[in-house]
Amino acid sequence: MHHRHTLAAAAAGILLTAGIGATLPAGAANAPTTSASTPATAQVVNVRWGGHASFDRLVIDLRGTAPQVTVRQVGALHYDGSGERVPLAGKYFLAVVLSPATAHDDAGRSVYQGPRLTKIDLPALKGVALTGDFEGMVSIGAAFDTKPAFKTFLLHSPERVVVDIAHPVGCRA
Repeated sequence: MHHRHTLAAAAAGILLTAGIGATLPAGAANAPTTSASTPATAQVVNVRWGGHASFDRLVIDLRGTAPQVTVRQVGALHYDGSGERVPLAGKYFLAVVLSPATAHDDAGRSVYQGPRLTKIDLPALKGVALTGDFEGMVSIGAAFDTKPAFKTFLLHSPERVVVDIAHPVGCRA
């Protein structure tokens, strides 16, 4: 009987130790917290787009861990800080906000390589603008002629935010 209790205690100890060890990533004790290629705060480095058979895709390329992303329809796009209206033609707009994120490095130099303001001629997506890099938030605006039906998700390796916008009904890409 004593032998069973000892065996059960030893097994519980092994399982507990294995369980604690399983919660740490391999090499976590020796891994640096940040490096030159992986910033502590996500950096937005590019915005790109493409047309597909039934949807247009907007991709925001990141360096570092993906931040929280909010995508919402707005009545108009405005530049952060100045509040000036963004001159993108369209009737409908999406504001994409990433936080915490920057489009510059610690020295204040831009790391963003994408368009600042550009017209696009896809079935749904009509324009894109970098609307802000201010106080730990990066904002990007997108313009449309018809009300956008969209879905947002993250892809990894490399990190990127994806917004898929359905083509308008009756559209043939």
